Amino acid sequence: MAVRAAVLPAIGSPLEITGIDLPDPGPGQVRVRLAAAGVCHSDLSLSDGTMRVPVPAVLGHEGAGTVVAAGEDVTHVAPGDGVVLNWAPSCGSCHACSLGEVWLCANALSGAADVYARTAEGTGLHPGLNVAAFAEETVVSASCVLPVPDGVPLTDAALLGCAVLTGYGAVHHSARVRQGETVAVFGVGGVGLSALQAARIAGASKIVAVDVSAEKEELARAAGATDYVVASDTTAREIRGLTGKQGVDVAVECAGRAVSIRTAWDSTRRGGRTTVVGIGGKDQQVTFNALEIFHWGRTLSGCVYGNSNPAEDLPVLAEHIRAGRLDLSALVTERISLDGIPAAFGNMLAGKGGRALVVF
Repeated sequence: MAVRAAVLPAIGSPLEITGIDLPDPGPGQVRVRLAAAGVCHSDLSLSDGTMRVPVPAVLGHEGAGTVVAAGEDVTHVAPGDGVVLNWAPSCGSCHACSLGEVWLCANALSGAADVYARTAEGTGLHPGLNVAAFAEETVVSASCVLPVPDGVPLTDAALLGCAVLTGYGAVHHSARVRQGETVAVFGVGGVGLSALQAARIAGASKIVAVDVSAEKEELARAAGATDYVVASDTTAREIRGLTGKQGVDVAVECAGRAVSIRTAWDSTRRGGRTTVVGIGGKDQQVTFNALEIFHWGRTLSGCVYGNSNPAEDLPVLAEHIRAGRLDLSALVTERISLDGIPAAFGNMLAGKGGRALVVF
């Protein structure tokens, strides 16, 4: 069956909106009709080669939709069910999974190397980050879908698959923000806006949003920021000025840039914690001297997928949504069609965000 999709023909090439041939689901697979897909900066990192992906590929890893067909041995979902796509399913048997660190599963992305569909000319296509959400329909492993929690609209649920799990998890699982602590979030895109809301839910007493664009202040404050700082050479000093010259307890870096990682570290108090969520390239080198590491006693940690377990965290997020504590609509800056994805990539390159949501 032919469906329309956004295809990445080669690393560094523009996306092409075209028809692809999608097979019926085999054993252990499901076919999903997409309701919505978020345009995430990680998709841009895949397209430019910052993160490796087999090509040609259909990108998109943040989505939700309805199961239209299920292969043999699929028991947890059935045709007609609403599902959230999980781009990093855990295998349950590798070393990381045995430790309960399912977000570090060694086999999570094994499906990305498969050929899951073909172009009209017969060329094999790979599913970017397993799920190929930039398409009207997709076929995925049953392990890549989770039931949509009750009370969450299907289009909104798309954002749960990456931005919300990552931003919420960075605050609650990685940084472990406590009631009354102060927090700075660097980068006000979809993940950063989720982190701001998560910091508010955690009871942070002061939440400072930092971004290169002054235009994002309204978005940031709506998500929970109490203060807004336009990134500059004096950002760390400004944040210390907002916190009694101490610095924040926690900094969450969502941009993946060497300068913002270093500034996030410098913005925390002695003994503070910096969690790096943003995905940067190998050219982004961050340096520290041995004396400052000792003197400041700060912690710097990486964070993959919010250190989340989607199966456990989705019901928690749904409860926050139903209670009005978490507003998914606040993350969306524009709703676009499939044809609008290339332009959305351009907006990300220009530093515009929130989140573009592809509505099918």
